[in-house]
Amino acid sequence: MANVSVILQQDVPNLGHAGDVKQVSPGYLRNYLLPRGLAVEASQSNLKNLTSNKRIREAQAVRAKESADSLARHLQGTTIAIPVRLGEQGRIYGSVTSKDIVDALQQQASVTVDRHDIELKEPLKSIGVHSVPVKLGNGIEGHVQVELVPENQEAPVS
Repeated sequence: MANVSVILQQDVPNLGHAGDVKQVSPGYLRNYLLPRGLAVEASQSNLKNLTSNKRIREAQAVRAKESADSLARHLQGTTIAIPVRLGEQGRIYGSVTSKDIVDALQQQASVTVDRHDIELKEPLKSIGVHSVPVKLGNGIEGHVQVELVPENQEAPVS
């Protein structure tokens, strides 16, 4: 029996990625792909929907990239101040983590990012200005300046 054309709805190991049009045996389609919702037959209407959906996804990807670029430019000029408690010899108690940076970004710059997108190799443990990388999606990375200041001293916020 001849193979049938299918459009993959999801990535299928050893077959292809979502949106690919592939040739599979009728039994594989009927017994595996269709019951799991992994593929649909490649009819004319389904192929039209596929091309329409591809255009929509591409437009969404362009908008997401532009948004990430804009946010990266905004973060580049942003310095956030985080007050920390100092102990003897000017050392800070504890450390500043990605969660602290996310909270300060939200309060001081009205920017919301996930704490997992803050790329700290290790928590900040010294007074001063630190450049912290932030993953913004679509392969775009921004940097925000984080200034650790003693609790009793106010730092200028830009």
